[in-house]
Amino acid sequence: MSFRHEDGSAGDANYGVIGSGYARYRQPDPGIARFILDALGDAETVLNVGAGAGSYEPTDRRVTAVEPSESMRSQRPAHLPVAIDAVAERLPFGDGEFDASMATFTVHQWPDLRAGLSEMRRVTRGPVLVLTCAPDELDRFWLNAYAPEVIAVEARRYPPIEAISAMLGGNVEVITVPIPLNCTDGFSEAYFGRPECLLDPGARLANSAWSFVDASVGDRLVTELGRDLESGVWDEKYGHLRKMPELEGSLKLIAGRL
Repeated sequence: MSFRHEDGSAGDANYGVIGSGYARYRQPDPGIARFILDALGDAETVLNVGAGAGSYEPTDRRVTAVEPSESMRSQRPAHLPVAIDAVAERLPFGDGEFDASMATFTVHQWPDLRAGLSEMRRVTRGPVLVLTCAPDELDRFWLNAYAPEVIAVEARRYPPIEAISAMLGGNVEVITVPIPLNCTDGFSEAYFGRPECLLDPGARLANSAWSFVDASVGDRLVTELGRDLESGVWDEKYGHLRKMPELEGSLKLIAGRL
C-alpha cells in the first residue's frame, strides 16, 4: 500500500499542509477548459482522477471525482459531486465503466504513474485525458532566472510527455494549450505576464513545487523580483510578455484514444 499523508494525500505533496488556500488561487480557466471539453467529445460519463477542488470538471456531464486528500475534497464547491476517497493506482470501479476520464495537474504526484494510467485506461471506454506540463520546456519561463531551484524541482517531478504517451498507448494526441494572459488557474506559468502575483506567498504555496525548496528561495524571489520590478529591470527584459494575449508554454493536453 502506498504511503499517504495524515489528510490522505497520496503523492509527494502534503495538501494537508499546503492546500488550505488552493481553491482561492487555482480556479479553472475558461480558455484551458475549452480544450478539455473539446477532447471529451460526446462523453456522458466522466471520471476525474486526482480531482482536487474540482478544477475543469465539466458541469454538463455525469462526473465521478476521485481525490485522496481530505483538505482538497473539503474545498470542492457545492455544485460539484462529492469526491470519492481513493487513489489513481487502485480505482474502485469496473472495467469500461466511464465514457472518458481526465487527470489535470496531478500525474506528477502519483507514486506509480504506470499503474495509475493503466487503471484509468481499464475503467474508461473512450478518451483518457492528461493535462500536465512538459518538463523539458519549463526552463524557458522567466522564473528560472529568479528561482531555478523551483523550476528544477518541477522538471524532476513532471513525467516526460513521451512517457505518458507511451503508457497510454493507442492513438495519442499531444496538444500545446495556450496560457491566457489573465489565466485564472494560478500555476507558475500562468503569471508569465503578471510577475507581481508571485510576490504573494499564497500564490506560491498553491504551486506544490515551492513546498520542496527551502523557504530562503521564496525570500530571495521576493527581494530580487521586487527590486527588479521597482527598478524596471524586469520590464526591460520581459515586459513584452505583459502585452501577449496568450503564451505557448509548457502546458500540454495529452489525449489517449483506443
